[in-house]
Amino acid sequence: MRVSRRDVLKGLGALAAGACRRPPATRPIGGSIVGGAHARGHRLRERTASAPDSWERASVVIVGAGVAGLSAAWALDRAGAGDFVVLELEDAPGGTARAGEGAVTPYPWGAHYVPVPDPGNRALVALLEEAGAVTGRDAAGRPVYAEDVLCRDPQERLFVRGEWYEGLYPRVAASAADLAELAAFEADMRRWAGWRDERGRRAFDLPRARGTDAKEVRALDGLSMDRYLRDRGWGSERLRWFVEYGCRDDFGATLAQTSAWAGIHYFAARLGDSGHAADFLTWPEGNGRLVSRLAGRAGSRMRTQATVRRVTPHPRGVDVVYHDEREGRLRGIHAEHVVLALPRFLAGYVVDMAPRPAPGVVYGSWMVANLTLRDRPESRGFPLAWDNVLYRSPSLGYVVATHQQGRDHGPTVFTYYLPLLDEDPRIGRQRLLATPWAAWVAAILADLGPAHGGLADLVETVDVYLWGHAMVRPQPGSLWSDSLAAAGRPLGRLHFAHTDLSGMALFEEAQYWGVRAAEAILTGRGERFESWLA
Repeated sequence: MRVSRRDVLKGLGALAAGACRRPPATRPIGGSIVGGAHARGHRLRERTASAPDSWERASVVIVGAGVAGLSAAWALDRAGAGDFVVLELEDAPGGTARAGEGAVTPYPWGAHYVPVPDPGNRALVALLEEAGAVTGRDAAGRPVYAEDVLCRDPQERLFVRGEWYEGLYPRVAASAADLAELAAFEADMRRWAGWRDERGRRAFDLPRARGTDAKEVRALDGLSMDRYLRDRGWGSERLRWFVEYGCRDDFGATLAQTSAWAGIHYFAARLGDSGHAADFLTWPEGNGRLVSRLAGRAGSRMRTQATVRRVTPHPRGVDVVYHDEREGRLRGIHAEHVVLALPRFLAGYVVDMAPRPAPGVVYGSWMVANLTLRDRPESRGFPLAWDNVLYRSPSLGYVVATHQQGRDHGPTVFTYYLPLLDEDPRIGRQRLLATPWAAWVAAILADLGPAHGGLADLVETVDVYLWGHAMVRPQPGSLWSDSLAAAGRPLGRLHFAHTDLSGMALFEEAQYWGVRAAEAILTGRGERFESWLA
């Protein structure tokens, strides 16, 4: 492939205004758009499903093998309730936490880390123990994490004013006023991190169900993060960029599109009582490592390329009809219980009697690309880090898949992230799916080129994944709404589990809802088990 000038221009339009133009690659670049299975998903809008060719029975059917669905399977299996089936539309499980692998290294296709959890998040600690991330306990009984999963140094750097600098705040040439606003913001986040209600609950916790529902904290949801900063007189462009980077990173949203509750959560929930940020746990394949562990629990009970077409609750249980994409036929399952671990808006298409989400629920789109490089590109200033961000770029930059392996020279893989921030998400999705692979390649090279001389000639392949409904945006007024609370309530023996139900697409939230649904089923059966949520 040789990238043409037309491809560069198309790519720049897809990337967004502000990317700097660079010459196209002078050597062939391989790769393709490798996912997702959009055509299968779009068939759900047809709302048609004929009679199945055959029926079977199962105690539990889990619809969706993202982290929420896999966590439900994990909790059921650990409780000894192994009669379940997991149905997944894609070719592989994991949702936005799935991973891939090439000749150089495994790499993420989405989420690539979790903060070290509070020991009270027992479900996540147990999963990390299973994944080999916990090596023991300290004298106080707190988990001790393996050195090879704690993000190694250097962790973060920022490209600004033609050079790389350590950290993510653009300190170079910052004024005294800029730094004063940064200090005030950091003090405010420490204040929120230390806030406790009369029951000792934090204002912001992971998962959010562990935190407070106090009125003064809930009131933050009525503001945008943009309004929160402005109300405090914080107008520094550098601070606003820094805070918005966090909103784009976790939520795929701008300051104006993000609830102040969610924006503060990004910073405060990751600060311990000491005021220091939690360490990151990461792997070459990102959270795909945890997906592998969860999927291993499901084992042969996992059925991929299975597109669920209809879910019908009734007094005796729930019937599920799905299309077996491999065999091209409809199959049916009579289930006692079902966990619908899909984005909540899909319930309106596949579940009989399910209400549609409240108007205004927005799902952002993302493009993620993995660039395989035959060698490291030039970098002026601070050396290559795990997370590499470009100031004022519409992208989030890239993470280095070989970083945790200690491979600081030679071939590597850069995982590049671009959230589409359109006010009307339909426009973003249309552009996402209409942009050809060559244009995405051109856009990525145009964005990264100023920071890396000769990058285009080092790129062997660029594989692209398109996430049309990547994550729900935590818009102002959405996180403590009655409609969000109602969305998680079961319909008879049909239970819901997804990050949507928290309003934030975080690993901890997905696991919480999956485990919660599993435990609701176990409780409904009258079974005895040790709760991970107690």
